[in-house]
Amino acid sequence: MKTLPHFFEEHVALFSNNPLMWEKKTDAYQASSYKEIQQKVHQFAAGLLSLGINKGDRITLMAEGRNDWLICELGMLYAGAVNVPLSIKLVELPEIKFRIEHSISRYIIASASQLPKIRALAKEFPMVEHIIVLDDVGILQAGEIYYSEVMLKGQAFLKSRYADFEKRWKSLDENDYANICYTSGTTADPKGIILSHLNYVTNVEQACGLMYIPENFVNLIILPWDHAFAHTAGLYCFIKMGASIASVQTGKTPMETLKNIPVNIKEIKPGFMLSVPALAKNFKKNIESGIAAKGLKVEKLFQKALKVAYEYNGDGWTKGKGFQLFNKIMYKIYDKLIFSKIRDNFGGKLEFFIGGGALLDIELQKFFYAIGMPMFQGYGLTEAAPIISSNAPQKHKLGSSGFLVENMELKICDDNGKALSVGEKGEIVVKGNNVMIGYWRNEKATKEALKNGWLHTGDMGYLDKDGFLYVSGRFKSLLIANDGEKYSPEGIEETLVEHSPFIDQCVLYNNQNPFTVGLIVPSKEALKKALTSRGIAFDSEEGRREALLLLQNEVNKYKEKGMYAGTFPQRWLPANIAVLDQAFSEQNKMMNSTLKIVRNKVVENYKETIDFLYKPEARDICNNVNMKFMMKLFNL
Repeated sequence: MKTLPHFFEEHVALFSNNPLMWEKKTDAYQASSYKEIQQKVHQFAAGLLSLGINKGDRITLMAEGRNDWLICELGMLYAGAVNVPLSIKLVELPEIKFRIEHSISRYIIASASQLPKIRALAKEFPMVEHIIVLDDVGILQAGEIYYSEVMLKGQAFLKSRYADFEKRWKSLDENDYANICYTSGTTADPKGIILSHLNYVTNVEQACGLMYIPENFVNLIILPWDHAFAHTAGLYCFIKMGASIASVQTGKTPMETLKNIPVNIKEIKPGFMLSVPALAKNFKKNIESGIAAKGLKVEKLFQKALKVAYEYNGDGWTKGKGFQLFNKIMYKIYDKLIFSKIRDNFGGKLEFFIGGGALLDIELQKFFYAIGMPMFQGYGLTEAAPIISSNAPQKHKLGSSGFLVENMELKICDDNGKALSVGEKGEIVVKGNNVMIGYWRNEKATKEALKNGWLHTGDMGYLDKDGFLYVSGRFKSLLIANDGEKYSPEGIEETLVEHSPFIDQCVLYNNQNPFTVGLIVPSKEALKKALTSRGIAFDSEEGRREALLLLQNEVNKYKEKGMYAGTFPQRWLPANIAVLDQAFSEQNKMMNSTLKIVRNKVVENYKETIDFLYKPEARDICNNVNMKFMMKLFNL
């Protein structure tokens, strides 16, 4: 039976005395074995049963990565409940409220740092019976119960009603729901991806088939644990292999937690880590800063070493091929002199990273490959539980998203769903037991994504002759931040157009960037009318400036302290905007025959403008580029 409790029991039996979890609460990391974690999982599950949890009930979990996160999830699953993991990055209360209400969660589990968000919304959740508080926060409020009390209830339940506990988890079916993971939808509301026990166990088996993870490996998980990639690859893949998992020491603030990462890396000495582009860039920046601090001679030597490494490594698939004897010798020398010292700062045992969430820049991949800590690109999405392909130490090609997992079908399709040949670019479509059940309470979205059992990913790509998958863009319009988080822009765009008299069309853009930017087609007549009513000539410099400020104000209404603040997540609102002098239309091929904006055409046409929006001078909406666009708009 492929359920996660059966999976866990099987691997506890195999690796009972191996350390499973490493956690640092005071001044040093402490290990908990597979057997010890199993006992706590059983206690928490039994505690939930004592509180009256039923099979299929949803429980929201909002906490930092730690031992209790895994114990709570597995405890829920043993009790037959469904985990609804929420990101601790969620700060806007409407976002949190939607997920809890939409999932119809019966209980909520929260850490001390996340509890204020839950308390601010508690009165709006009549269906929530208990809020389980993981940490000591002093006096509890109505409806709250301490995690420690649930554990005590569980101990008592196991003593008196062990048979009921065992009956519950053994009665689970592999097609029962395990998680509802909220991600971006096609409107402002996110979609709840239903993943079954079978989805997870299948994908863990698939992922472990891509690479070998020895029992002595420790994985320090630096990504949020609700992240699909961290959840499957970071937690359950390591459990399958009898290896261990470490959490980052939680600080008093998110920044303090972030600062703990380099310290914890040296302490835990991981053999493997997961990463996303934003973290990779920070690591690279810190490495380069450390080299620069050693002086010009060391910096020049480092650049020479990188050049030799790049030539020798090629794309990984061609490593060492050709006349490379000299480079091979020099690479070994440079590795001993420089690269090995860099690896020592990562604990000295780190063999490789796996990068996911968003595509890693090829230069980043070459850089980490050169210094002997390859950052192998993988590909997947939550709807596939999430791993579809990955590069690995034994088989890799930099720039690709790796080779496919086994026991999954993949085809590249054209716009009409016809399968394409090797090398031809189209939509990536997959089928297998790792593919989601569907979207929670969203039949329309489910039908759009799942067709005859095939998951249409919305991503464009192709397979090369060696079987490596290349992901080259999106059919869909999701914004992708530099940490891999995704969001659909349509809801924001539609709201701006619908509620602003000055905005006719709007396209938001974020492709693994630190912030979102926007392209706005203004209503020329509405702006003229507004300026005239204020006694400002629209054909003057003052008029153009005032018009731009009016447009900026329309966007600011949805930002912090604006009248509609909290309607949308702040990070997806445009930090900088460009005002365009022509509308998107069928004639300029930026709209299709059904009058939908063709995003890739807009991005292609306004590439220089988008690039400019990421420059410091674009912060002022009255910049030279926008002022020139306004002159064209007003035919001046």
